[in-house]
Amino acid sequence: MRFPPNQYRTHHCGELTEANVNNQVRCAGWVNTIRDHGGVIFVDLRDQYGVVQLVFHDEEMIKKLSKETVITVGGTVVLRDEETVNPKIPTGRIEIMVSDMTVLGTVRNSLPFEIDKSTETNEDVRLRYRFLDLRNPEVHERMLLRSRVISHLRRKMEELGFTEIQTPILTCSSPEGARDYLVPSRKHKGKFYALPQAPQIFKQLLMVSGFDRYFQVAPCFRDEDARADRSPGEFYQLDFEMAFATQEDVFAVAEEVLSDTFATFSNKKISPAPFPCIPYREALLTYGTDKPDLRNPLKIVDVTDAFSDADFPAFKGCTVRSITVPGCASKSKTFYENMLAYALEIGMKGLGYFKVDENLSFAGPIDKFLTDRGRKVLLEKGNLKPGDTIFFIADKREAVAAKFAGLIRSELGKRMELIDENSYQFCFIVDFPMYEQNEETGKCDFMHNPFSMPQGGLEALSSADPYSILAYQYDIVCNGVELSSGAVRNHIPEVMIKAFEIAGYSEETVKSKFPALYNSFHYGAPPHAGMAPGIDRMLMLLVGESNIREVIPFPMNANAQDVLLGAPSPVTEQQLREVHIKLR
Repeated sequence: MRFPPNQYRTHHCGELTEANVNNQVRCAGWVNTIRDHGGVIFVDLRDQYGVVQLVFHDEEMIKKLSKETVITVGGTVVLRDEETVNPKIPTGRIEIMVSDMTVLGTVRNSLPFEIDKSTETNEDVRLRYRFLDLRNPEVHERMLLRSRVISHLRRKMEELGFTEIQTPILTCSSPEGARDYLVPSRKHKGKFYALPQAPQIFKQLLMVSGFDRYFQVAPCFRDEDARADRSPGEFYQLDFEMAFATQEDVFAVAEEVLSDTFATFSNKKISPAPFPCIPYREALLTYGTDKPDLRNPLKIVDVTDAFSDADFPAFKGCTVRSITVPGCASKSKTFYENMLAYALEIGMKGLGYFKVDENLSFAGPIDKFLTDRGRKVLLEKGNLKPGDTIFFIADKREAVAAKFAGLIRSELGKRMELIDENSYQFCFIVDFPMYEQNEETGKCDFMHNPFSMPQGGLEALSSADPYSILAYQYDIVCNGVELSSGAVRNHIPEVMIKAFEIAGYSEETVKSKFPALYNSFHYGAPPHAGMAPGIDRMLMLLVGESNIREVIPFPMNANAQDVLLGAPSPVTEQQLREVHIKLR
């Protein structure tokens, strides 16, 4: 296609080189800096593609020019004087001798922050002026990276034989774990749509419809509180589902797509496929979390039996976990005091430890409570060597002991500088329990996705202790960040009914809550499985950000407010009447 000449620019700011010297060119963009050298004024002009230096000899021409004014200029490309060459930018050897300039957009208010220092500004101020914040080249580049990553993911999925299909945004409310965003219906009084928490039901229906491999870059909506790795409101995931597929088939696709994407957009080392599969219960024991950071080599060991015959009141009746830290015995007293302070800060009552000397003897206040048998157990289980320190975490509740041990492991990894910052370490967490006990009600609840296939099928549901049943459910984790959950889906009506029955839902409730799935499974449903890696979290890892809002173009703030547009906002009484709502 032939495009007509552009009246604002013949070249982008970042593309001019020595090859353009003596050419007449036109560029457009934002005024980045102005430097008056007494009769000669230098202006850096910035657009999305880079910066070029302009030279003005007419002071009147730039009299009312200020930073961030939008201009178009025409002039001749010339070589810079050798002493003014800037090797840090691609255009650093040339400049434009300006002959004419037109102001296209003026700045009428003072800037709320310096564009190149916007990331140092209060977050709400940044988000209120997000259109300025996004001009910061660092922030701008993250959004361009986002675009490139999403394009890459689409191409990769198509190469693997997946078909992109969009699913509805207005759907029905369903119990999927988080609160729904509700949308009132004007035509159906007293009834509501819901924004989808995920395309879960639709992608399963696509499998029943005979589509073999589906994917989409899917928006998901959950009314959840913000966290560093979770944006309130809306997020995006690479949603995919496969017919006639097992857990291992899904893993193979995830390994291919994630390895290729991280290798394309990063220079860091990537753990080779196949990624390790760690059972859920093993992950909690060994790492204290189901989102382990495998860059940290420290591991947690259960040493409860080492203290079973010890006369140590603090550990009586407790689950005791230990962490062996090689070479830590030489650390200063301050190191141990700081670790104790951290333990108290996270809610622990204390942090026991002792050091191992060259004779494999223990130095520390806990040693006197140990029996010879207990010392032997610790030496073997802790794999202790001279110069090591072994830390102890104890609590009467096993789950709490595991959680605290995980936090102490992470903190020790950071303070001992054991984390390999130059790598991405992936793993799958598998064999999640199908059910868990609700702490408040005591009833049996689904632990994760209620549509997962139970291991052992109908027989396990009919005869086994519900809390012993495992699901074909899995997560993929990278550097301690959960990228995705997934599952082999439950596609057999009898298994589905029994699974929900154990969680307290009757067949009639299943019919009414999930009519499409219930009905479709009676018309020949293939086995199917899938997962949905979070795109925002992938980008967090790629740019090395801990705050997910840094990789989203227009995020809500931590309080679930859009301070740029003013959402959520009041609506008129007329709007409320139209959708049959009265505010309490």
